[in-house]
Amino acid sequence: MQQQAKVYPEKKARLYRLLQDIASRYKVIALVKMEKVRSTQLMSLRKILADEARIIMVKNRLAVKALSGSGVKGIEKILKELEGQNLLIFTDMNPFKLQMLLEKNKVYLPAKGGDVATEDIVVPAGNTGLAPGPILSEFREAKIQTRIDEGTVWIAKDTVVAKAGETISMKLASLLSKLGIKPIKAGISLHLVLEDGLVYKSDDLKIDVDMYRKSIEEAYSSALALAVNASYPTKESIALIVNKAYSSALALALNSAYPAREVIRELLMLAEAHAQTIAKRINIE
Repeated sequence: MQQQAKVYPEKKARLYRLLQDIASRYKVIALVKMEKVRSTQLMSLRKILADEARIIMVKNRLAVKALSGSGVKGIEKILKELEGQNLLIFTDMNPFKLQMLLEKNKVYLPAKGGDVATEDIVVPAGNTGLAPGPILSEFREAKIQTRIDEGTVWIAKDTVVAKAGETISMKLASLLSKLGIKPIKAGISLHLVLEDGLVYKSDDLKIDVDMYRKSIEEAYSSALALAVNASYPTKESIALIVNKAYSSALALALNSAYPAREVIRELLMLAEAHAQTIAKRINIE
């Protein structure tokens, strides 16, 4: 008995063909893990990347079947990470630029019990505007020093109530909410990025822009100083080299009493000064 070929629904077949097509047309494929990503954040991402990327949420089995035969170099490194709910971003944008864009558009949200602190959570000193009462025990439990002044609770000093990576308890999340503190930095984060067969992990894409800018500025200054000291003419160094040579030539002419047009006035002034010194000595003697 001849086995009948399995027929896939048109929607699934269309998505299969779409994945193969766009995988071959874009240079970069990024994988996003969708755990704790809210629908509003996904809508924001689609808006931000509307003209520069294709964003597709697809079931893992279909993605593996479609992309395994796509011919994209290194695609297996992405496919083996397809566990849980995932999002694929296809773009020609530089991976580091994509990471910076996503980081720039992250927002701070209220904490919930069980959330993990994305960075140190600091409760600042000052007036909370809250009336004293049962809330004082919440402050004590969070090890926050307080005082009562003019009928409200004041926090005595800046206090770190949770360090980055620590789990936030229900009670602490409730207290932070009452204080109007939104400590959880949320948004879309890249899990893995594939570009021309090269894979970038999330940590590989995190760069300190200010530090790199400072390093580039220092490198530029050092290179310029080296070029000037070595008299190596470049577009950036030629003016400084000429100025340095001119200053050195003037100094040499003065020290050797060479009567060049540029130094003759200074030479005459020096000669006059020497003559006056000699005249004073003769008169004294």
